[in-house]
Amino acid sequence: MGDDRGKAAKQPEGDLVIRTIAMPADTNPAGDIFGGWLMAQMDLAAGNLAAARSRGRNATVAVDGMQFLRPVKVGDEVTLYARLQSAGRTSMKIRVEAWARNRFETDSFPVTEALFVFVALDEDGHPRALPDL
Repeated sequence: MGDDRGKAAKQPEGDLVIRTIAMPADTNPAGDIFGGWLMAQMDLAAGNLAAARSRGRNATVAVDGMQFLRPVKVGDEVTLYARLQSAGRTSMKIRVEAWARNRFETDSFPVTEALFVFVALDEDGHPRALPDL
């Protein structure tokens, strides 16, 4: 095995969108934070960015490539970073990274990431064109 000292550690990519604390009510039967709670937080983060880009209502239509790398524990600080990966006429692909930090430590570590696909909606819930930047 190689020595990782002196190498730059992975850093989160995107804008910090949400920072929250994992609480006991968010646990699964094993006592770790429930993956569904984490996915919901990620959807909220992606939705914030989608709303800013589309300047209106959106719907999540797909989530791709989610893999849980490490468990999140009760009391961990969870930070979500989002970045617009691409935009089409009505849809956006938004990459979200979830990082966690034990509240008694200084280092954060990646927990999961996924690609969220959103479609901009009009007032009747139909797809609409994204506004020009």
